[in-house]
Amino acid sequence: MGLAKLTIKPLNPSKLPEIRVLFNPNTYSITKTVTWSPPSPPLGKPRGTHRLVNAPTLTFGGGGSRQLNLELFFDVTEPVGVIDDVRRETDKIVALTRIERDHKQPPTCEVRWGDAPTGSDFPFIGVVTNLTQRFTLFNSDGKPLRATLTVAFLEFLAPKTDKQQTDPEHTTRVVTLGDTLSSIAADVYRDPTLWRMIAEANRVDDPRRLEPGRTLTIPRLR
Repeated sequence: MGLAKLTIKPLNPSKLPEIRVLFNPNTYSITKTVTWSPPSPPLGKPRGTHRLVNAPTLTFGGGGSRQLNLELFFDVTEPVGVIDDVRRETDKIVALTRIERDHKQPPTCEVRWGDAPTGSDFPFIGVVTNLTQRFTLFNSDGKPLRATLTVAFLEFLAPKTDKQQTDPEHTTRVVTLGDTLSSIAADVYRDPTLWRMIAEANRVDDPRRLEPGRTLTIPRLR
């Protein structure tokens, strides 16, 4: 089995090609903010303190977007002469920061690396918010041959998809012509392999035959 390479795929409607990194990162980090706030204090009282309790009751203020930080290494010294400028590779990442003329903004991307538990790090859907390029080796013509890129992706959730996964009112799906359990699972869970959850919840005997117009129960991920 070959080594799973990290890939960065610009999503439709972008026409940029998928990027397959030269070398997998040695580390990556994901940060996530969640806002909790103490209640507003009475006039003249300090915020966040109360004489009768050890700590104030907190109020949930919403979730922040996750941020994925990658450090990507590029080296074109081997094989000699195939690529004489590492920017031919790094510019593919730079393109993810540029406004696409037809869409008035840079593309949303899917970062994927091997198999991961559903709901964990990958696939990560987001946009590039910060890019730093550091070139460290040059040929006699001044062309860079080696580079390290630090890339930050900020999570971008489509409102419809996010609502389907968090709102209890979005727990059903009406089958339309051409739907399969895999395509429905890919749409609501972003993972087509979870079709069995839908099949079991609806007692579907033949997952390849779905009647248009049928209402399916979509179980929540646990």
